[in-house]
Amino acid sequence: MKVIQTNQAPAAIGPYSQGIIVNNMFFSSGQIPLTVEGNMVEGDIKKQTHQVFLNLQAVLREAGASLETVVKSTVFIKNMDEFASVNQVYGEYFSAHKPARSCVEVARLPKDALVEIEVIALIK
Repeated sequence: MKVIQTNQAPAAIGPYSQGIIVNNMFFSSGQIPLTVEGNMVEGDIKKQTHQVFLNLQAVLREAGASLETVVKSTVFIKNMDEFASVNQVYGEYFSAHKPARSCVEVARLPKDALVEIEVIALIK
């Protein structure tokens, strides 16, 4: 196993890593809409989802992977009524390549985020 850590994404806010590589697979921790400095992005769920993708891209890059090598994603949203907005932003990042995905509504996310996404990707 190899622990992934990059300063281009927010540091873990608990006893976990940004991601782990096992063999040729990368498993990310869930990314919430924190900036690199650790500040929560203010605004609607679309703005928060864009920040989540910036964070995912940073940890994927550090792992030697990319959005194009993601095989599975899990999306956690605070309010399923926001599904269409999240889906619109999600489609900007996964347009030609469409990994398998689950999406669930949750009661609460860390730091009261509106969205959290985790991915599993192949290492290039």
